[in-house]
Amino acid sequence: MIVVSDTTPIISLLKAGQLELLRKLFGTICIPQSVYYELTANEKFPEEVRAVQDCDFLLVKKVQNEKAVAILRSLTGLDAGESEAIILADEKCSDVLLMDERKGRQVAKKMGISVTGTIGMLAQAFDEKVLTKEDVIKCAERLKENDIRISEKLYKKLTEHIEKRT
Repeated sequence: MIVVSDTTPIISLLKAGQLELLRKLFGTICIPQSVYYELTANEKFPEEVRAVQDCDFLLVKKVQNEKAVAILRSLTGLDAGESEAIILADEKCSDVLLMDERKGRQVAKKMGISVTGTIGMLAQAFDEKVLTKEDVIKCAERLKENDIRISEKLYKKLTEHIEKRT
């Protein structure tokens, strides 16, 4: 399975104490250089930086078509990480792109790229019995406590999904 990730799902799982969930669900994750930079450049978060640097299942990959990245950024206003993640997912013919930002998800879907986000991964982890109902709820609450925005609609969708399967 080929999985590419943008920055936000990795940060979200770090803050929820669930970075290892990526390995459990997908094995290895490809991230473009801009995403790696976004994850490791902020000196205010040395523990998170170290966790990313020490993470052996995050593989940094160079985007081949940098012109496509520049065009995507120019036309959509997406940042470097989002744009590189979308182009890398396209280049690698990824099975899924991990991305939370609405605009980036819309662009990726228009390009025919399958997308899931942090909440989707939590639902998948529950479905695959990697996380319990309590683990998922605790994770979602930790995200909220760490100022990771989860709409009430999305939170309700997650809890309804879990309730249907218990």
